[in-house]
Amino acid sequence: MTEHPNSHGRQRTAQVRQSAVPAPEPGRARAVADEPEGTRRAESPALDRLPGHDGPEPALPRPAREPGAAASAPRARARGEAHPEPGAPRRAMPRPGGPEAAADGPDGPERPASGGADGPGDGGAGKGPAGTTGGERLRFVGAATRRIARGIDLDEIVLGLCRATVPTFADAILVYLRDPLPVGDERPVGPVVLRLRRTDQLPEHVRGPEDPDAPQERAEPLPDLAGAAAERCEVRIGGPLAEVLRGVRPVFGDSSAARAALPELLGDEQDVPDRQRTILAPLRGRRRVIGAAVFIRRADRPAFEGDDLLVAAQLATHTALGVDKAVLYGREVYIADELQRTMLPDSLPQPTGVRLASRYLPAAETARVGGDWYDAIPLPGNRVALVVGDVMGHSMTSAAIMGQLRTTAQTLAGLDLPPAEVLHHLDEQAQRLGSDRMATCLYAVYDPVAHRIVIANAGHPPPILLHRGGRAEVLRVPPGAPIGVGGVDFEAVELDAPAGATLLLYTDGLVESRIRDVWTGIEQLRERLIDTARLTGPNPPPLEPLCDEVLGMLGPGDRDDDIALLAARFEGIAPSDVAYWFLDPRPQTAGQARRLARRALTRWGLEELTDSVELLVSEVVTNAVRYAERPVTLRLLRTDVLRCEVGDDVPQLPRLRQARPSDEGGRGLYLVNKLARRWGATRLSTGKVVWFELALPGHAR
Repeated sequence: MTEHPNSHGRQRTAQVRQSAVPAPEPGRARAVADEPEGTRRAESPALDRLPGHDGPEPALPRPAREPGAAASAPRARARGEAHPEPGAPRRAMPRPGGPEAAADGPDGPERPASGGADGPGDGGAGKGPAGTTGGERLRFVGAATRRIARGIDLDEIVLGLCRATVPTFADAILVYLRDPLPVGDERPVGPVVLRLRRTDQLPEHVRGPEDPDAPQERAEPLPDLAGAAAERCEVRIGGPLAEVLRGVRPVFGDSSAARAALPELLGDEQDVPDRQRTILAPLRGRRRVIGAAVFIRRADRPAFEGDDLLVAAQLATHTALGVDKAVLYGREVYIADELQRTMLPDSLPQPTGVRLASRYLPAAETARVGGDWYDAIPLPGNRVALVVGDVMGHSMTSAAIMGQLRTTAQTLAGLDLPPAEVLHHLDEQAQRLGSDRMATCLYAVYDPVAHRIVIANAGHPPPILLHRGGRAEVLRVPPGAPIGVGGVDFEAVELDAPAGATLLLYTDGLVESRIRDVWTGIEQLRERLIDTARLTGPNPPPLEPLCDEVLGMLGPGDRDDDIALLAARFEGIAPSDVAYWFLDPRPQTAGQARRLARRALTRWGLEELTDSVELLVSEVVTNAVRYAERPVTLRLLRTDVLRCEVGDDVPQLPRLRQARPSDEGGRGLYLVNKLARRWGATRLSTGKVVWFELALPGHAR
């Protein structure tokens, strides 16, 4: 190869230039690199640019050169390394155990707590963000803020700050938050109170590298912060702590403002390290200061530097914004829980002849409201209406529509309409709410005297009846169309409801998921009921454990929808405990009713109630005969109470009123109200029923 004529000249010129470069003084390059960024420019402009204040955004610390970079550059150029080969990396990968690994948590490889910036085994108290390079600070801040941002609730965010800070940035931290925390734009009233939310501290046996400027003897350990720090602090108006919080900027513990504010926050008995080993950082949210964080280092660790105030400001800002987010999220969760709780019954009634149990599960923790509901509504004649429904969706809108449909169903049930008529009116109501308001519903009425049940369905999964002997069957109910479709007739069926049988009503979230269709889930539910009934033998399984066993069939991937479950155990009322008569509306009917009631009480051994029952029956039957045109019904039922029901064909309900001394009537219901344990009147499709109850004597219970 032919040499260029000027090649020897270039080599000689390079040698002359290399010899002209003076050798660096020992330690000079390291001193330049170790010089904090805050010492090379005025400190106040940097603090003025902290987040939370007006003015330009804070400038991030500029990465300083690595130690020894100034001395190694001439040698690299002499060796021809000034221009690396194409594709070669420009800088080495982060060292294992560096600050970015310690703060990042799940975002990066898991490192032991003792791994610091200089590698494993240094107790986590190495250079880190307080070391010699701004690049390490940037990596630490990025990893720490990611860990803080992962939290959703308050505890997760505060824990993220503590775990990201100790031991990489500080040896101990105390986090104070306002009590109570303001939500959104609301303005707190009363004094500002800070309460210690969490503390975190490096164990004493884990020690970092010695500070070259610190005394050689063993440093005093930090006190137990959790036990020594004040749990509650009331910020005095115009006091030193209020001034620091109002200023928003983090301050060193040896500053005049912090020396007066820390005793007010931590208590007079709490000692903090001297020099620049403590940082007090206010936590400012979107509207106001919501707390404070105290970062502490031990005496055997290098003190905080000027740029560490910027790091503390970034940590405090991200934590405060995260706390604001958590408070807003907590309020939404509370609203969702309250909405769902008020939309569902607080407790189920326990009517005579049937026992009830229920369960409700939301679709997920993040979707606490849904359109599933259940209800049990007592009806005249000891009957009970069982309702379960499902509105499409898992939103506030679905819950609101569900609440309206549930209220409509309760009103229609109070009119004692047949199940098919109830679904028809629900369908009309859903169409009035909107064209896309669709829901499924199953409405059933159980009569414990007749041991029969009438069921109407609107596109809902069919119920399952578990018999006393352990046999489970899916009831054949006409499916019908969902509520909201419009123009569809609903059909009802009447089935036997034997004593000891259990009827299970549920929503599709129990039997349908991404991994199985509806009918596969229904068959699995039926088999689950059979297996559960087999454990109790000839006796039916208890209702509450039965509901738990049913929900136990759900797997990890089966929670795609919210679930409503209603179980009804039919006990019925024996025919021997029922007396029923039809009475013609004549003037002599009241006396005839008294005689029939007396015979029934004698047969049941309840002679002690004869006088009261005769008086009340006479008053109620007299009112019914006065206006009725068709035969009046009289029924006595002996259960845990004695219940008397008088029915007629007049729809107007009687009202209790105070009779004047000159009035000839109006005292019948007054007597009923005084003597009966409970009484009421219910409108029927064919008239009304007036009923009252009397407590049984002690020997008859």
